Amino acid sequence: MRTIAALLLALPLAGPPAAALANGAPAAAPTSVLRPRTVAPLPGGLDAVPMLNDNNPELIRSAGILLSTFAGSGQADPSAHLDHPLSGRFDLFSHHVYAGRPETLDSTLWLALVGRPRGDRPVRLQLLAGSTALSQSPDGREPAAPFLPLPTLMPQGASTTPAWSGPGSRVATELLQRQRGAGLPSGWTLEPGRITTLLELPLPVRGLDPLLNGRNLQLQLQSDGPLDLALLAAPADGERPPSATVWRQLLEGGLSPKEHAPTPKGAPGGMVYSRVSGVQTGSHWRGRLAAPGSSELPVSRAPISWPIASLERGSLGTGQVQTAPLSAFYPGTAWAAHGNYGVTYDLVLPLVNDTGRPAALALAFESPLKHDRPMGGLRFAVTPSRAVTFRGTVEVSGLDGPQGRPLGRQAFHLVLRAGEEGPPLGQVRLAPGERRSLRVRLIYPADATPPQVLSLLPLAPVAGGAVKQSGITPSATP
Repeated sequence: MRTIAALLLALPLAGPPAAALANGAPAAAPTSVLRPRTVAPLPGGLDAVPMLNDNNPELIRSAGILLSTFAGSGQADPSAHLDHPLSGRFDLFSHHVYAGRPETLDSTLWLALVGRPRGDRPVRLQLLAGSTALSQSPDGREPAAPFLPLPTLMPQGASTTPAWSGPGSRVATELLQRQRGAGLPSGWTLEPGRITTLLELPLPVRGLDPLLNGRNLQLQLQSDGPLDLALLAAPADGERPPSATVWRQLLEGGLSPKEHAPTPKGAPGGMVYSRVSGVQTGSHWRGRLAAPGSSELPVSRAPISWPIASLERGSLGTGQVQTAPLSAFYPGTAWAAHGNYGVTYDLVLPLVNDTGRPAALALAFESPLKHDRPMGGLRFAVTPSRAVTFRGTVEVSGLDGPQGRPLGRQAFHLVLRAGEEGPPLGQVRLAPGERRSLRVRLIYPADATPPQVLSLLPLAPVAGGAVKQSGITPSATP
């Protein structure tokens, strides 16, 4: 699992200090290289759809409430509830890890989603789409996605086995491909005055070495009336989940302890982002990546990159923070949804060849070194780190196919490391004046370290009419 420390990547120096050159010491090899290009704010913005964001604590150490939108009045611990009713369209993102109990090798942590109408009439809650997966499934009965050492780029659908690495990668991929996870119902009816258990999901560690497992859950929901939801955690021996009485008692109790207190907003010095436990505003970012003041994107603007999931002190020089704001959250947790985990990006690139000559471009999804100040481009590592910063699927429509005809939807699974360029997802060739719209979709996955960029890069012509890529490192395997 990614830790919050991975978000604090330092910017490597491009070359040796001046003092080393002055005294004749041999110059140290550069650790990063600057790729000149335009780095522009990502057009568009987040919608207003609420999302329950349940990620603090990441490592659950004791039973209790993880997140509750119930009212606190009349509860034993009013501070354990956010008093934030939900109604209509909303989403849920939940991501946790369990390391077992030291006194046994055969424990299971159970996660429960419970709800109750906020009113005196039943509420129908519809599951529009959803998926959940473990890191590992000891008995093979639960959907799982181990952290496999996959190549940098794999086409999705190229074989009968989908490509994913880690539960966040699998869940985001299944949602992006419009699938419903196995075992998830189509919806529920919640009766007034009653606590209804909607989901019970195990996090087992039996037989694992080390005793560590994780679960990611993402739901897209629609209700026909106001309701409250809560996510609860409780360990149990054996394969049976806790009883409804246990869940009800937990809801009347206190919080499972939080972790990673954040740096206060605006404080100088180093920054601890912390993890999120609250309700954010925004689950989809939609944007048309046209030039300022235009409805189209001239190809002469390439090379150009746009940040994906940019955040405080990680705007890549654009000054743009895409982080979803929080309308309610617990003290001691993140004050914004840093990283936009679970957020869908739906982007259109309305290309037009304005150059008067044939143009060839590559579309790439990249993981530059994190920085905040403008520097005329993006920095990439000479030798990419071992630290993985992105595991997930990117879907693209409109790339060149055979004979240059535009293709429909294609999906690619990427495993990118800190400071890694490329790899190209495909190419586009346009005659003078020709137009082509590309569409890019992704769900920002758990276990990623923001930010990344979407890049449009020119291809340089070579003898014989072929093209070669300029300034893009070929795909490599880890």
